[in-house]
Order: sequence, then structure tokens, then C-alpha cells
Amino acid sequence: MIASTLTAADYRYLSELVETHSGICVEDGKQYLFEARLASVVRQHGHANINQLVNQLRASVTGAIHREAVEAMTTQETSFFRDGHPFEALRKVILPELIARRSQARRLTIWSAASSTGQEPYSLAILLREHFPSLAHWDVKIIATDLCESVLGRARTGRYNRAEAARGLSAPLLARYFQEDADGFLLREEVRRTVEFRQFNLAGPWGSLPEFDLILLRNVLIYFGPAAKRRVLEKTRGYLKPDGYLLLGAAETTLHVDEAYEVVHLERSSFYRIAPPRPLNRAAR
Repeated sequence: MIASTLTAADYRYLSELVETHSGICVEDGKQYLFEARLASVVRQHGHANINQLVNQLRASVTGAIHREAVEAMTTQETSFFRDGHPFEALRKVILPELIARRSQARRLTIWSAASSTGQEPYSLAILLREHFPSLAHWDVKIIATDLCESVLGRARTGRYNRAEAARGLSAPLLARYFQEDADGFLLREEVRRTVEFRQFNLAGPWGSLPEFDLILLRNVLIYFGPAAKRRVLEKTRGYLKPDGYLLLGAAETTLHVDEAYEVVHLERSSFYRIAPPRPLNRAAR
């Protein structure tokens, strides 16, 4: 077991490092989180404890080790069709509405931000193929982004072990969309082609993304401080079509953070869209 020698100064340094490079705010008293998440980085670089890792981080202003540390702290939990209800709302209400509105252009663009090892964007791809076969003749793009290049590499393979596949996928879906082998399950090529994975930092400059009909930014903002939440939600509005929808995690909201959104409650889930402009108050004549 790696000895813990994390000092208050080192804890503050690591917290600032993570927030600067990812926007994630680590609350006070979470030393155990750094020790658990960074244990593999400590071992990989041959250190006896986390303080030695911090010394190396301090000694090199930038570099691969900084990226490794930040990625280790920002890799999040995920699963296929996570939480269930939002995907029911997408199937029953949101996607039929968007498809009807886009019937002339026959184009649909979706962004899965913070997509981790790919279960969320692949769930969307499966949902579209399973319930909306007419989209086979559309221009459908699912762009999936994450800060961590190593999880994106895993996501691109479309390979999942049995435990990962069992979380959220029914036996019929596994049979239709995956090939089983000795190592687990491999998502079929035609589904993998639907998703484009990109490295992207929500806390950094936002590059050349298209406008989206649907944005999934789930279970990300809960790790951001108030200012970072406002910045991300404001930037998101610039990439969301006026009649598009934003989906956050169950514990997240735009309320009291960015009032330019309005909430839509569907299927025990909350979606957000850009609120129409408020009419100007006119003085009584």
C-alpha cells in the first residue's frame, strides 16, 4: 500500500492543477480522492508516495505527467443507457420532435460531451438504429468528446468486457449490435462508424464545433465551480440550435446558473432549451 504524505500545500497545488486544466473543482477534505485516483500515476513513475509525484509535477511546468495526473482525476463513471429515463424521453418525445423539424434538411447533429469510454454516444447510436430506421437515409452525426485521450482510445475500439456490457444492455441488444468473443463484446462496425470521437477540454478554448440539435453534458457540471459552470453553459448556448435541447445529469441544473435556459420536464427527466426573448416592459400610457 502506498503511504499517504499529502500535505495541505500539496493538496492545494493538486486542486489548482486540476481546476486550471479541466475546470473541475475538488472540494476541501478530498485528500482520499487524490490518493485513490493518482495511485496508478505514482506507481507508474516509480514514486514511493504522492508527495514525490507532486514534487515532480512542480519541477516540470508542463508535460506529459501533468496530462496523466489531470486525466486520472477526471475519468468518470459511465454505462450504457445510464439512468434510463432520459433515453425514454429521447425516444418518445425529443427525437421524434427533432426529426419532424429536420425533415426537409434530413440532417441531425448530436454532441456527447465528456463521453468517457463511449457508452453514452454508442447508446445514442443504438437508440437511433433501433427506433428510427428512417434515419438510415439521413446525414446523422454523433460527435463524442472527452478530455482524456486514453479513454477516447478505448472508446474508438468499441470493445467492452462482460461486466461493462451487462450494465445497461439487454440480451437482445447485445445480440443485435455486438459480436461476442473470448474477451467480451465488440460493437459492430456499422454502429461505431456513426460516432466521431475527439479530444476536447471544456475548460479550454472551444474550437470549430458545428451547431447541435441535441447536446448531452451529463454529470460534468457537478464537478465545476460556479464560475466554470456559468462559462460552460454560456458557451454551450452558442453551439445549441435555437430549437435544440440540452440534457444535463440528474443532479445538475441551469437554474440560478444561466437563466437564458428554460427547463422542460419529460419522462421523469429534465431537458433544457434556450428560452425565448422576454418581451420588453413598456410604461403604461
